[in-house]
Amino acid sequence: MDPSFFTFIKNFNFLMFLLFTLMYSYRFVYMLIAFKMKKSKKINEDDVQLNKYAVIIAARNEEVVIGELIKSIKKQNYPRQYVDIFVVADNCTDKTSQVAREAGAIVRERFNKTFIGKGYALDFMFNIIEEEYKFKDYDGYFVFDADNVLEENYIAEMNKTLNQGYRVITSYRNSKNFGHNWISAGYSLWFMHEAEYLNHPRMILNSSCAISGTGFLVQADLIRDNGGWIHHLLTEDIEFSIHHIIKGEKIGYCKKAIFYDEQPVTFKQSWNQRLRWAKGFYQVFLKYGKNLVGQMFLGKCNKFSCYDMTMTIMPALLISCLSMLINVSFYLTGLILEQKEIVDLTNQAILESIGSYYGLLYLVGFITTLTEWKTIYCSSWKKIGYTFTFPIFMFTYIPISIVALFKNVEWKPIAHTEVKTLDDIR
Repeated sequence: MDPSFFTFIKNFNFLMFLLFTLMYSYRFVYMLIAFKMKKSKKINEDDVQLNKYAVIIAARNEEVVIGELIKSIKKQNYPRQYVDIFVVADNCTDKTSQVAREAGAIVRERFNKTFIGKGYALDFMFNIIEEEYKFKDYDGYFVFDADNVLEENYIAEMNKTLNQGYRVITSYRNSKNFGHNWISAGYSLWFMHEAEYLNHPRMILNSSCAISGTGFLVQADLIRDNGGWIHHLLTEDIEFSIHHIIKGEKIGYCKKAIFYDEQPVTFKQSWNQRLRWAKGFYQVFLKYGKNLVGQMFLGKCNKFSCYDMTMTIMPALLISCLSMLINVSFYLTGLILEQKEIVDLTNQAILESIGSYYGLLYLVGFITTLTEWKTIYCSSWKKIGYTFTFPIFMFTYIPISIVALFKNVEWKPIAHTEVKTLDDIR
């Protein structure tokens, strides 16, 4: 067997790992920045203007958990008269609307089996507010999922950031059920990492953050100018973020505004949810990728933000998928040609590649666990143990990303059953 073939296999895997590292090396710079500047900038309380907000909750069969969210909103250290709560019971077959109404929310029911998804539910409620209330009555709109629970100062802290001039703000996403198992811990560690080691340094560098599903605030003028909620891809959150970043908007982050949500605990639930996310990222890349890359060179928006978002929606997993496909082809070639040397070398190259990626991901999970230790509510041994399973959780994105390329994916609800108050979580 030609020795150059063996060299090619080894060099190929090394180059794939090097490419991956170079593309995302700026995120390690982010982590260094976050380490050095952990404290938020102090704001003069006398300069803070009180704004009036509408809280919008899109809920589908959430009778079990929605009551605790509404209670946590009502317990905010923010004047009650400045906050109205709106719930859209979207295609519900349970008592979500009744529970929400009894808890004190303004509820409207939506039944539409054609246009399914959170984006349509949000747009429905924005139209209701425009028709039955007055857009001008509100300075901003909070968006939450029904399973969320808020810290008492959440709205007050987000209000301070809005007063700094940001028109879109995301917040610190923590978990109600971190310690349930390796799946919930995997989600939780990533969201914590996203908050403190992506969005926080973005704020420090005056770059743009990105909203992530739930727990965000949008200034009323922006919604009014858009004509409601116009984003309906499978990942409407990243679509919203990129649409506005291309237009020059800078999304802010408020690290003191903390909320908790429930993570999936079964692999089937997790697979379905992340399959939708992966498909949604492909959709966003197809719709905005060309424009986003163009803005990196010729646009008037923040060019680094455009690069950052390009790296976000052009999944790094595609590189991993390409590497895997090439290595599998090497492996099959060895089997077909009955060349044990090729099979053995390919196995070695794959194991070395997996080890390298595992090390990088373990470092991400370990650093996040170490710095966020006090905000992770489970036993110490679980915190330590889940740093080792975090890379495995992230590796499961590889088959998910491959399937998402070829499968038609539809939005499916995730059942929420964790009924916890703030005291229960802590």
